[in-house]
Amino acid sequence: MVHFVGAGCGAPDLITVRGAELLKRAEVVIYAGSLVNPALLGLCPEGCLVYNSAEMTLEEVFAVINEYKTSEIVRLHTGDTSLYSAAKEQIDLLDAAGIPWDITPGVSSFSGAAATLGAEYTLPGISQTVIITRMAGRTPVPEREGIAALAAHGATMVIFLSAGMLEKLQGELLRGAYTEETPAAIVYKATWPEERVLRCPLGKLAETGKNAGIRKTALIVVGDFLGDTYERSKLYDPAFSTEFREASR
Repeated sequence: MVHFVGAGCGAPDLITVRGAELLKRAEVVIYAGSLVNPALLGLCPEGCLVYNSAEMTLEEVFAVINEYKTSEIVRLHTGDTSLYSAAKEQIDLLDAAGIPWDITPGVSSFSGAAATLGAEYTLPGISQTVIITRMAGRTPVPEREGIAALAAHGATMVIFLSAGMLEKLQGELLRGAYTEETPAAIVYKATWPEERVLRCPLGKLAETGKNAGIRKTALIVVGDFLGDTYERSKLYDPAFSTEFREASR
């Protein structure tokens, strides 16, 4: 069995209980060494074979899995496997080879960033939509998903894999519904010991990142959810009836 496990966003104690238990009994671990906290490898039992997929191709990863397919294998991905993990292409190879697999979700860095910021992405009256995306770079994105087109909604945006293109990113965001004063933040290595948070207006995003020397391993978050104005939710409003309680006035 191959267990795809989301390692979480950085702090080793943010892996799920299930993920930790799978690591404790793993016979082979293939981990995303460029982003997964290596402290998690301390959970592996003595004698466990460990491979760093940052140094491997898809074919090399599959070759290891195929060699040890009768073993308990953990494929340890950063964050959660549902975002930017390249899990799909691996799963397709496993299916073709008849190798069973399952997935254990993890805490994504976009959740870790919100926790670090003390922020709620979906504030009443401000935004009820979160757009998770990335800039086109060496890896393209569909034309319909360009930053400016998505920014036209004025919703909360969480932008992965784009810290090295902040000047271009800033320009594209400003072509949408945001302004120079829209709140933004750069969250570097959320939940890691070396975590850094830089808040700035969108018009200063590129300058802020440049001055801090941040060019990778950072999320960019943009939107008025980072401000101080919002509406109170109906969920706990005494004047609002729900399935569980009647309005008190």
